[in-house]
This record gives sequence, structure tokens and C-alpha cells, in this order.
Amino acid sequence: MSTRIRSRVLLFSIATLACMCIATPAEAHMNSTGLGPSYDGLMHFLLSPEDIGPVLALALLGGLRGADNGRRAMFVLPAAWFVGGLVGAAATSVGAHPIVSACWFLLLGGLLAADAKLSLRATAALASLVGVYHGYMNGAGLGVSGTSVVVLLGLVFGVFVLATFAAAFVVRLRAPWARIGVRVAGSWIAAIGLLMLGWAARKG
Repeated sequence: MSTRIRSRVLLFSIATLACMCIATPAEAHMNSTGLGPSYDGLMHFLLSPEDIGPVLALALLGGLRGADNGRRAMFVLPAAWFVGGLVGAAATSVGAHPIVSACWFLLLGGLLAADAKLSLRATAALASLVGVYHGYMNGAGLGVSGTSVVVLLGLVFGVFVLATFAAAFVVRLRAPWARIGVRVAGSWIAAIGLLMLGWAARKG
């Protein structure tokens, strides 16, 4: 294990921990940043753990499978998210069911933890399903307005950037211990999904 890889992993871990420790006010609906609708969409994504978790898990899984799978997830996911958002914006407003959200965490986290050997088609299909579902939920929350598409573009940009950085980070990893660390992150995502599922069942 080279010193360069160690320093990069340490830097990435510190940056991730710092981002997780930043406390922000919770908003029940789309909040305005005052910087325009595209930034509103971007910030909505960055402040929505139920969206970030599946995107991160899928990108890490694609990265583990190699550059081709990582690129497939990187491009298919935002495109499907945008299409789902457009459909959702024209639909009746609906709310994401907590059990469905928990199942996404369980499924994607479990596949990542198991280092599932997904083909390019399977990666693309999974990215399409995740993107369409979450995009539809986001679009339904936006509704039809003059700025809906711009907000959605900002949100999709956030999806693309996170998926790109996460997949690129994992593709470069060659040390077995580093790849195991990524799989451990998948087990944490699956554990979060299990907690979400238990909480949803308790409330139901």
C-alpha cells in the first residue's frame, strides 16, 4: 500500500466525516437558497439522505465492478432521474413510502456489501430503476411550475457529480483492504435501511 493511496483515503475519510458533522436545519419541503432554482434543486438533493444513500451505494457498486460499470451508473442514473422527475412533476403529488425507501437502502447496500458481480446491463437496469423512482418522487414534490425543470436540472447535476466522484474514487482502488472498506460502507448503508424499515414498521 503506497503512501499516496493512504493519504488519499485518509483525506476522503476526514472530508466525509466533516460533511456528516455539519448540522443543518431540516426542511419538510423544497427550501429556497436565494441563489436561484437550480441551486435550490442541488441543495435539496444534498440535504436528502433518502436520495444520497442509494446514489452513493449504486456509484460505489459500479466502481467496484470497474470503469465500464462505473460510467454506466454515472450516466444512466442522472438521465433516468431527470425522466422520472419530469413524469412526477406532471403527476398528482405523492409522498415516498418509508418502507420503499428502506428497501432501496437494503437492496443497494446489500449488493455493495456482497460485492455482487453485476453485468453492464444489470448495472444499467438498476440505475434506471433507482433514477426513475427517486426522480418521480422528487418531481411529484415539485409539481408543475415555471421553474420545475430548472430545479430538477440542479438536482440531477448533484446526482451526476456525486455518482461521478464516488465511482471514480473506487475504480482507482487496487488494495484489497481498501475495497473491503468500500464493502463495509455498503453494510452500513444496508444497516441504515434495516433501521429505517424497523422505524417504518413501528410507526405503521
